[in-house]
Amino acid sequence: MSGLLALLDDVAGIAKVAAASVDDVAAAAGKAGAKTAGVIIDDAAVTPKYLQGFAPARELPIIWRITRGSLFNKLILLMPVAMLLANFAPWLITPLLMLGGSYLCFEGAEKVFHVLFPHASHAIDEDMSVKDPGHLEEQKIKGAIKTDFILSAEIMTIALAAIEAPNVWMQAATLAVVAIGVTLAVYGSVALIVKMDDVGLYLAQNAPTPVGRGLGRGLVKFMPVLMKILSVVGTAAMLWVGGSIIIHGLEVLGFDWLGHLIHDWAYAVGHAVPAAWEGFAEWTAKAAMDGVFGVAWGLVLIPLATKVIGPLTAKVTGEGGSN
Repeated sequence: MSGLLALLDDVAGIAKVAAASVDDVAAAAGKAGAKTAGVIIDDAAVTPKYLQGFAPARELPIIWRITRGSLFNKLILLMPVAMLLANFAPWLITPLLMLGGSYLCFEGAEKVFHVLFPHASHAIDEDMSVKDPGHLEEQKIKGAIKTDFILSAEIMTIALAAIEAPNVWMQAATLAVVAIGVTLAVYGSVALIVKMDDVGLYLAQNAPTPVGRGLGRGLVKFMPVLMKILSVVGTAAMLWVGGSIIIHGLEVLGFDWLGHLIHDWAYAVGHAVPAAWEGFAEWTAKAAMDGVFGVAWGLVLIPLATKVIGPLTAKVTGEGGSN
């Protein structure tokens, strides 16, 4: 009996340790996930554009395929690489982050350039022709997963830098929790956003009260406006996140004059408003300056990406187009 009691006591002790470890992982995941908020907003705002033009019945299946691709990106491709880099080549993390940030700046600046100077590519228009909706869907999903890969790399790297774990196993478990939690949060939000018009239509046609039907009609009218707002927010977040990553990377590499200049200007803006708004004003000013830098850096990259990198990649992969 004493042996059995001792065994039960040991089991109880192990259970307490396991429970504490789970709590530690959850707490670390929450802290690390909060650090990635900017990229998460970007991801959630960018994704709905890949669903424009499809029948409502195809929206959720497409979101599910992108979700699976995002989980594959994070858990299978990126997490092992991130763990190896963190433990064997941490000096590579900053340059890789800056490479991803440059991609975000390029994508955002290209959207801004297209709005200011509308242009079209005959090859792209032909490739994306709705005459072949199946091909269009595949291309859209590939594009979404490719963009997700860059954003996921940023999320995983930022989260990894924020994780304070006593050992590599706790680090890996925390990173996995962040990866799954962020993915479900982002694409769950996207699913709700893109199906809101269907909810509105259902309410407009079937709600038992005038108020419910009016709410449904309001949702149907508001959703196109929301999609446009999300497009603008997504581009702004892309440029803000990309610009801030580049600037922070330069500081890490010893080129800190730009970061200090932006900090000083943002500090001056914060102290030029009432104390109650100081923190918000300073953050907004810094984010705006990071975004302006992101636009400038992205505009520099556009000719390099479209005239050099794009054609070379197309030759290597055998795919057409320059993007």
